[in-house]
Amino acid sequence: MMTPPTTNASADIAIPEAHPNYRHTKIIATIGPATDSEEMLGRLIQSGVDVMRLNMAHGTGQWVQEIVARVRRVSKQVGRDVAMMIDVKGPEIRTGPVDAPITLAVGDTLRLCVREADVSADASVGVTVNYPDLPRDVGVGATVLVDSGLMRLRVLEIDEFTVHCEVLTAGTLGSRRHINLPGVEVKLPSLTEKDKDDLRAGVEAGIDFVALSFVRRAADVDALRDFLRELGSPARIIAKIEEQAGVRNMKNIIRCSDAIMVARGDLGIEIDFHRLPLVQTELVQACQAEGKPVIIATHLLESMISSPIPTRAEISDVCNAVREQADAVMLSGETTTGSYPVESVEVLKHILRSTEPSVSSQLNDRIKLIEPKDKMLRSSAILAQDLGQSGILVFTRSGFLAYTLGALRPRGVPIFAFTDIEPIYRQMLLPWGVEPFLMEFSDDPEVTIRNALERLRNNKWCPSGAWLGVITNALAHEKIIDTLQLRRVP
Repeated sequence: MMTPPTTNASADIAIPEAHPNYRHTKIIATIGPATDSEEMLGRLIQSGVDVMRLNMAHGTGQWVQEIVARVRRVSKQVGRDVAMMIDVKGPEIRTGPVDAPITLAVGDTLRLCVREADVSADASVGVTVNYPDLPRDVGVGATVLVDSGLMRLRVLEIDEFTVHCEVLTAGTLGSRRHINLPGVEVKLPSLTEKDKDDLRAGVEAGIDFVALSFVRRAADVDALRDFLRELGSPARIIAKIEEQAGVRNMKNIIRCSDAIMVARGDLGIEIDFHRLPLVQTELVQACQAEGKPVIIATHLLESMISSPIPTRAEISDVCNAVREQADAVMLSGETTTGSYPVESVEVLKHILRSTEPSVSSQLNDRIKLIEPKDKMLRSSAILAQDLGQSGILVFTRSGFLAYTLGALRPRGVPIFAFTDIEPIYRQMLLPWGVEPFLMEFSDDPEVTIRNALERLRNNKWCPSGAWLGVITNALAHEKIIDTLQLRRVP
């Protein structure tokens, strides 16, 4: 079975006839100044990126529409499609602007003021904070982390509008620095007005996924889903787990989301950093139990922002994500402002290709399969693995079959998913091992199957004579039944 030179998610990976080595793990790349030109987008798409991410912490609605249109245009030019993800900024607590950077030494006092008038009311240094409930949400002795955790403060005293802190870690405080409150469940809305404006623009542009930042509870996801429904958007929701409340409520969040992102940047600040790998594993396994895709994000190849090669530790980190069988790995700074964006994707591909064959071919035994059709999908995975040099062919208008098969993790078995609905086609670029195709369906199921088999053969996905397990509906005595067929590529 050979992979064609240009198609969808794993277009770059050849599958040797004797030893299948099919890329199951998907690659997500974030678009930024280093990659937003048509030339660079084309190189990223051709290099094997499956999903393009737009970070709205640094973007506008107009930018979203321009970039999505540009990506779609370039995709047509190079003959390979990618999905588009918009990552909304979400609720953030930040310090206000300062006239000049403030140098703070250990033992200094820093006042965090929710009213600007209080900043100069005391001889000690003060800055504004954009969270009015800060004095009510933190207690004396609590830890406050500033500037992505680089500066550590301890709360000494609280009054109605000001939190007085002792500096525990020296540093320089600039304008609008991010604040983390470990263990505090802040009373901020899950969607800000900026998020809603960005989403309106994204929906109009035709985004496929929405990543929701700082998800604390299932209700946050429900609120976003209601908003997308009002906009008439079919986009799927990726809940970002990046604070303690999200970790505590992970099971409920996973159940109501379409996918999960392990956002290790803020998460590594919110929890004890030495527990981060353990929490990552827990999140991956919880997603596998619910049959939901999971993305590992942040700092995968951070050194490649300025270096043409990764560190050995970064290689091991990506390898670990593959062995845990995450659905996707994501690049951020590496492809937004880095000097080696395409090289970063190439490095990821090499690690994936080297690591995946070493992963156990045992199916995911954490997932709970209740419906008979789910169990039929598991049977198709077992059959394809036993056949060797095989694959699974499914036809879907919801993506359910493809997502479930991906969740089963049949290593070495391509999942060829055909649909006639364009948004579903692109959304199937995310789950593990799924290779989606957009094709019109015939009223005659047999014609649809034959057309799919011929397309796989003609595009060199499968050689003539290869056996595939085919999941489809069949008409028997005027009743539609689910079937698992064994078909040979003509």
